[in-house]
Amino acid sequence: MAARRATRGVLRGVLSSFLSRERASPLNYTCCNSAKSTFLDGFSRARGVAGLAQAVQEREPWRQALEKVRNIGISAHIDSGKTTLTERVLFYTGRIHEIHEVRGKDGVGAKMDSMDLEREKGITIQSAATYCTWGDYQVNIIDTPGHVDFTIEVERALRVLDGAVLVLCSVGGVQSQSITVDRQMRRYDVPRVAFINKLDRSGADPWKVIDQLRKKLKLHCAAVQYPVGLETELQGLVDLIQMKAFISKGAHGEIVVEEEIPPALLEAATEKRRELIEVVSEVDEELAEKFLSDEAISVDELEAAIRRATISLQFVPVFMGSAFKNKGVQLLLDGVTDYLPCPLEVTNYALDQTKNEEKVNLSGSPNAPLVALAFKLEEGRFGQLTYLRLYDGTIRRGDFIVNSTTGRKVKVPRLVRMHADDMEDIQQASAGEIVAVFGVECASGDTFTDGSVKYTMTSMNVPEPVMSLAIAPSSKDVGQQFSKALNRFQKEDPTFRVSLDPDSGETIISGMGELHLDIYVERIKREYKVDAVVGKPQVNFRETITQKAEFDYLHRKQSGGQGQYGRVVGYVEPIEEGEVTGKKFEFKNMMIGQAIPSNFIPSIEKGFVEAANSGSLIGHPVENLRVVLTDGASHQVDSSDLAFKLAALYAFRECYHKASPVILEPIMFVELKAPIEFQGPVMGDINRRKGIIVGSEQDGDDAVITAHVPLNNMFGYSTGLRSMTQGKGEFTMEYYQHAAVPQDVQARLVKEYQNKRGS
Repeated sequence: MAARRATRGVLRGVLSSFLSRERASPLNYTCCNSAKSTFLDGFSRARGVAGLAQAVQEREPWRQALEKVRNIGISAHIDSGKTTLTERVLFYTGRIHEIHEVRGKDGVGAKMDSMDLEREKGITIQSAATYCTWGDYQVNIIDTPGHVDFTIEVERALRVLDGAVLVLCSVGGVQSQSITVDRQMRRYDVPRVAFINKLDRSGADPWKVIDQLRKKLKLHCAAVQYPVGLETELQGLVDLIQMKAFISKGAHGEIVVEEEIPPALLEAATEKRRELIEVVSEVDEELAEKFLSDEAISVDELEAAIRRATISLQFVPVFMGSAFKNKGVQLLLDGVTDYLPCPLEVTNYALDQTKNEEKVNLSGSPNAPLVALAFKLEEGRFGQLTYLRLYDGTIRRGDFIVNSTTGRKVKVPRLVRMHADDMEDIQQASAGEIVAVFGVECASGDTFTDGSVKYTMTSMNVPEPVMSLAIAPSSKDVGQQFSKALNRFQKEDPTFRVSLDPDSGETIISGMGELHLDIYVERIKREYKVDAVVGKPQVNFRETITQKAEFDYLHRKQSGGQGQYGRVVGYVEPIEEGEVTGKKFEFKNMMIGQAIPSNFIPSIEKGFVEAANSGSLIGHPVENLRVVLTDGASHQVDSSDLAFKLAALYAFRECYHKASPVILEPIMFVELKAPIEFQGPVMGDINRRKGIIVGSEQDGDDAVITAHVPLNNMFGYSTGLRSMTQGKGEFTMEYYQHAAVPQDVQARLVKEYQNKRGS
C-alpha cells in the first residue's frame, strides 16, 4: 500500500539526508551525537518508523497504535459530492457492502444521510460520524453539511479533527461555501488535502480549480495526480509521485490496476510532476536543496517532503477523481493515511482553571488524566447522545467523569462508537478516538475529566443567528410536545435560539437562514407530531450608537421605610471598528476614590447590560457599545444593589438618544451563477434590492456575480432568480456583516415598532 511505502520513504529519505549532512559537516563527535539524539527524538514522534523508534515504542506502545489513527472531516460547498465520496470510502474499506446514492432514489439513500429529510431533499443537515479501516490504519470520518445554514456542524467537526478533505466540484470550482470552509479550517489550524470531484461531468477542468485554489483561497497547492481522460472518457489517474497510471475497473471500481503511463500523457505528466516538486520545494528546505542542485528526487523523498509540508500547513496536495463513477477514491484514502497527521502530530492544549487558565499541552497518552470535549449532542432513542473527542487518558464504561464546566460528577452508563445512526457498544476508548456516551447531561462545548485535573478546552466559534420566525402550536393540547421539541433543538444546535417577544408574547425562533428554520419546523411536525403555525420571517436587526454621550442620573425613591438611592455619572461611546476588543459590550469603571462602594459596581454593570439588551429604537440588542463610569454618589442607608441597577438602566435610556443611535441590518455575501445572456437583468435586480455588486467574472458560458445584499431584501429571491433566468440561475448566500440601514428605512422601522407597541 502507498501508506507503507510512504513510511519506508520517510525513513530512507530523511535518514539519508541527515547522514549526508553529517558526513559533510566538520562537527566534532559530541556535536554529532547531540544532533543524532535530537534527530532520533524528533523522528520517533513521526509515524510508525519501525527500527529507528523501536526503543521509544517498546517504552510507550500506545504511540504505535495512535500513529495508525486518522481523524478526518469531509467538507465542501453544497452539491460537491461529499456524502457520495463518504459512501464510496465506506464501501471500499468494507464498512458497507452496497452502494446507495444520495436522495434515496432506490428507497435506501446514502448511509451517512440517516435522517428522512436528508434523503428527501438530497442534502446533509447534520454531521454524521463513522469509522473504517484502510490497510492497518483506523480512519474516523465526520461527513459535514455543505449548506451555509448548517455551518455550525462544520465548525464543531473541524474543532475536534486532526485533518480534513476539502472537496471541490471540477465544474463549479471554488464556490462561496468552499471559502467559508477554508476559513474554518484555518481558524482551527487543520491540515488538509483537496479532492477535485466530478471529473466525469461535462466541462470538468481540474486545472482551472487548482488555479482558483491558489487565487481565491490563497492556498499553496499542486496536483499529485493527472487524469487519464476527462468527462465521459475518464478511466483513471496518473500518480505524479510514482509516475504510474492507476486504472479503475470492476462493477464498482473496486479493482485498481497499476499500469505504465499512456505515451500520449507522459510529457504532460512529467511537466506536472516537475511543477509539484517546484511548489513543494518552496516550503520544504530538504527538497529545495535537491531541486536547486538538479539532483534526482526519489519517490520516498518526495512523499516525505509532501507530508512535512502538509502537516505544517504550508502545502495542500490536490487529488482528483469521480466518487459517483468510482474513480480515484482508493488513491485519496492512500493520500489521507500518507499525508494527514495522526493525533500525536497535532498540538492540542487545554486551559488549567486552577492556574488562571494557563495553557497546558496535551500529550495524547492513554495513561494521562482524562480530558475529553463534548462537541455535539443528539436526542437518541435511549436519551441524550453526547459525542466526545478524547484528547488525553482513557474512558471506560461505568467510569465516573467530571464536567469541568459545571463541576458535576456523572457515570458513563453506555459507551458507543458511531456509524452514522448505527451504534457499536464498546467497553473503553483512549486518547485520539471519537466516541459517544449515553445518559450524560451536558451542553455542547463542555469538557470532561476524571476529576484529577481541572482543565477546559477552548470553545468553538458560534455565529450569531440572522433570521427569526414567530411560531406557535396549532392547538394548546400539544403545547408540552412543542416545548419539548424547542428545548431539544436549542440544546443540540447552538445557532438555533428560542426567545419570547415581550410585547406580543409570541415564541420566536432564530437561526442561520430560511432553510435552517424550515427544517426545524418540519422536524417538529415529523418527530413530535406537532403542526406549527409560522409567521413571516423577520430579520435579526441590531442597534448601535455613533457618537459619545454623557449621563448623570440620580435614582431616588422614598416611600416610607428604607428608600432607594443611587447616582451614576459617566459616558457611553461606540467601540470603533479598528479596536480589537472581541466584545460587543464593554463596561469600564474609571472612578477615582470610593464615591460608590465597590460592592455595587457589578449591579451597575448588570443594569447597563440589561438596558443594552433592548434598544429604544426598535427594541433590538445594542452592540459595539462601551459604557464608562467616572463618578457617582451613594447613601449610607438607602443605597442598594437594586437602586444602582435601576440607576444604570434609566441612565442608559436617558443618554441613548443623545448618542445618535442607528439600526444595523444583516448583510449577506451573495454569489450568483447564471448564463451570460441574463447578466444584465440579474445585476439590475441586485441593484433594485439595494445590493452592492463587488465582483463579476465569466466562467465558460456563465456569469458569476458576487454582491453584498441586505438579508431583508432577499426573501423569495430564489423564485425571482428562476423566473429571470428561465430556471438556469442559481445562488448561495452567507452572513457577511451587520451594517447601518438607510435613514428612510430606519424611520419606517422605528414607526412600525412604535405602532406595534401602541396597539
